[in-house]
Amino acid sequence: MKITRRALTAGAAGLTATALLAGRGQATESEISDKLLGRTDFWTALEAYTFAYPLVTMEYTRRVMTNVAEAKGTKAPMGQIGRLREYPDASFKDVTAPNADTLYTYAFFDVTKEPYVVSIPDLADRYALFPMLSGWTNVFDVPGKRTTGTGAQTFAVTGPGWSGTLPDGVKEYKSPTGIVWLLGRIYCTGTKEDYAEVHSIQDKISLVPLSAYGTNYAAPAAKVDPSIDMETAVRDQVNALTAVEYFTLFCNLMKTNPPAAADAPMVEKMATIGIVPGQDFDASKLDVTLQKRVPQIAFARIMLHFKESDGDLVDINGWNYTTKTGLYGTNYIQRALVTAIGLGANRPQDAVYPTSTKSASGVVHRDYSGSEKYVLTFPKDQLPPANGFWSITMYNSEYFFVDNPLNRYSISARQDLKVNADGSVDIYIQNETPGKDKETNWLPAPKDKFILMMRLYWPKEGNPSILDGSWVIPPAKKVS
Repeated sequence: MKITRRALTAGAAGLTATALLAGRGQATESEISDKLLGRTDFWTALEAYTFAYPLVTMEYTRRVMTNVAEAKGTKAPMGQIGRLREYPDASFKDVTAPNADTLYTYAFFDVTKEPYVVSIPDLADRYALFPMLSGWTNVFDVPGKRTTGTGAQTFAVTGPGWSGTLPDGVKEYKSPTGIVWLLGRIYCTGTKEDYAEVHSIQDKISLVPLSAYGTNYAAPAAKVDPSIDMETAVRDQVNALTAVEYFTLFCNLMKTNPPAAADAPMVEKMATIGIVPGQDFDASKLDVTLQKRVPQIAFARIMLHFKESDGDLVDINGWNYTTKTGLYGTNYIQRALVTAIGLGANRPQDAVYPTSTKSASGVVHRDYSGSEKYVLTFPKDQLPPANGFWSITMYNSEYFFVDNPLNRYSISARQDLKVNADGSVDIYIQNETPGKDKETNWLPAPKDKFILMMRLYWPKEGNPSILDGSWVIPPAKKVS
């Protein structure tokens, strides 16, 4: 898993700040003693916490996103389709890093007892994808334009232990876990006319249990559980769990969401501290000292991987991105990190999300500021190579949209960008208008700090491609 003594101790100095920010423990409790570092069960507990993090986080996400009486906005009851109808504006604060390129059609459902059948209408060649995530956050299948085309299709999602016969014309996708998260995205330009077309598609997407397929199925009434915390961020809820609470929930979840065959070495190791798939957690096997220390240290180690990622993160021209998302194999710490900062990430063949928080102008990269002016220039024939679409989204320092006179939160080819005489394209990134003649290429910024995120959906393969590094993102340079 690459949780080395050197990497952990190198980041130990930052654990105090991490702990205080997370509201966990005192500064003196964050020091890691040599005695603790020399214990085998300490390292096993750290690895177990990291291994479990996606499954536990997915469960808390499911609870929050399905704890409603009816589908609305970003939430929908278990086993029901939710449909995001329009792009959020600058007042939207429910989810960080929202997008203004695709409308979500989503659902959480449980295939432990029986399969669920998903029906998608003809998309009329519109770009869309419908990734399905397991409880471990792996994208186990991705119906959509890239993989299955845009014609009408019906498929059944079956559980890990299911065997049976499906109706004619229904394709099977087998989930490795009981819990499934369908996180569909449909491209939309955001105009009134295009909203109407996408809404028509969304309304024709259905989700029903296999036993109800072909009937006039109506989902049972949903009830709201008042005990579920709907205010605190999911990550904060997970981080607040004690080690015993955390591993108890983890063991319960593994009863219907089993580890993969490739996880056998990790499973064998976890048994020494009371964690066995299919069984309740045996807390007596986890030392009391570790029960107190592991959650704080393990999460700090997960976040440390963001900086010491051994090649998992590309850093170029002020942009950072990874192509190791969606499918993780036994790279458990990468899986945990993506869960913490980008839950629901696609496979790289479907989307790559380069993010930039600092300008690459000069020797020292500095935070972007709306008091400055920046230009990002794509040379001739070097626009982001994507078969689906590309865009650059503007966020404030908290990863939310920025209010601006154009009501423009992202910029892309759909703005009919103006091309320079030499074939290059300039994107003007600043707070004030660059002038009426340049507003087509203007991405409005706030007056203070901001963050840029590029999206390349269905990135092209071959030369040039972001997937193999043959296409390089140009820097956003300060010009003022």
